[in-house]
Amino acid sequence: MFSRGVLSCLKYLEAVPWSEDEEEKLKSLFTRYTFDKKTTEDVLGRLYPEEESTNSQPYIAVQLINSVTGCTNFSSSRRELKSLVKGLLSKSSVYEKDLAALKKEDLYQICQSCLNSLVDIFKEATDSLVHEGGSSRKVESSTQPFIERISVQVDNIKWLFEILAEQQMAEEFVNIWAEQDALLAMHKMVSPMVRYEVSRISASVFIALGKGMLLCPSEYRCGVFRTWFGPMLSDYGWLQRCRKGLDVKVLEESMGQALLMLPMKHQHELFMEWFESYSKHGAKCPNLSSAFQIWWRRSFLRGSKSHTVEVEAPES
Repeated sequence: MFSRGVLSCLKYLEAVPWSEDEEEKLKSLFTRYTFDKKTTEDVLGRLYPEEESTNSQPYIAVQLINSVTGCTNFSSSRRELKSLVKGLLSKSSVYEKDLAALKKEDLYQICQSCLNSLVDIFKEATDSLVHEGGSSRKVESSTQPFIERISVQVDNIKWLFEILAEQQMAEEFVNIWAEQDALLAMHKMVSPMVRYEVSRISASVFIALGKGMLLCPSEYRCGVFRTWFGPMLSDYGWLQRCRKGLDVKVLEESMGQALLMLPMKHQHELFMEWFESYSKHGAKCPNLSSAFQIWWRRSFLRGSKSHTVEVEAPES
């Protein structure tokens, strides 16, 4: 009678929903007591994943990321899924996981695919400009406008960069972004209304560098500024107008701080480029005045006699 009673209880437990607290209680119960295997296999099947499923966790994570980046338009569900996946993979997540199982190579492969798509869209955009100048106009190969397609890929890349930074794997991305020569060449050819989205990626990198979230070699930092600082100055007015959550004050502070982390000779070139741009465009250019003053003091005043202010004692 007792065995039949236990079997009846186990069958009932397997057939009803559990809360997470009840699930933990059941796990504790099965660690303390041993029941007949045939009797408990259904309940245990709900409590513990199969070993094969556990081993496939990193592949599932890659599938989830691919599913998000494969979306071709913006929607509330896409935003929710991005937040959900990023939260599950976050180091602060309450869910147990093997963080090392998510391979850097897999994330960078997805990231490179998004970068390739972004370059292809820019090629289409520049090709359309060439045809507009002739007798015929090239029709877009997609029903989506260029700006929308570019926005989706930029959003994907920024999201992947955030995941890489969370996993402390983002340093290599800085170098990859610095080497986008083809994209840089096309950036100059298209309308600011289309191209400014690309500077959102640069903004994320500059903010991460300025806040010390990335510990990159000097050549990576110099490279990304050498490539994308000029386009940032050109696109800043559009970034201010269409912020999409970007805090421009944080961007300005971080850019200034990141510039001051470069070797002095590079600081000189970039600060002079900024000064010229700021004198022409004013508020449509990032305000790096505070960082510029620090650079000036470090370069020309510190240690000089003119920097030392002597206060004479009043005559008695």
